[in-house]
Amino acid sequence: RPELRDEPMTDIMSEAFGREIVARSSFSKEAIWLPILAVHTMNAGELVIRGKTFTDCVIEGPALVAVLKGTTFDGCNMGAASDPRSMLFESKGPRLVGAIGLEDCTFVRCRFVQIGYTGSSAFLEGMSETLLHAGRAD
Repeated sequence: RPELRDEPMTDIMSEAFGREIVARSSFSKEAIWLPILAVHTMNAGELVIRGKTFTDCVIEGPALVAVLKGTTFDGCNMGAASDPRSMLFESKGPRLVGAIGLEDCTFVRCRFVQIGYTGSSAFLEGMSETLLHAGRAD
């Protein structure tokens, strides 16, 4: 039988937790539920997640991320699909409604789970090639 702990549970919807997570500029060796980070970022009056560094993290969805200027991925596992292009989405209009914007963020050795990607045409083309190449290397 698992032992019960007397530690208080973190209320991830609380204002205090939201202020704390939005104020952080770096995350290391953590599981990040991207939708909750996005909600707290919006509650703080920001439209995109900006200027954060994630190292050795698991980035969890479900989510569609809009990869905006200055965001980089270094040695990351971007996710799994039988055809990696299934994770890429092209905008059909002038705005990306419903996507979580990532601007000037750095991801180092992170693993992405249940995440789809959108962005500029150049980003989508480059990501498609990267994902297809990674799939052939396995």
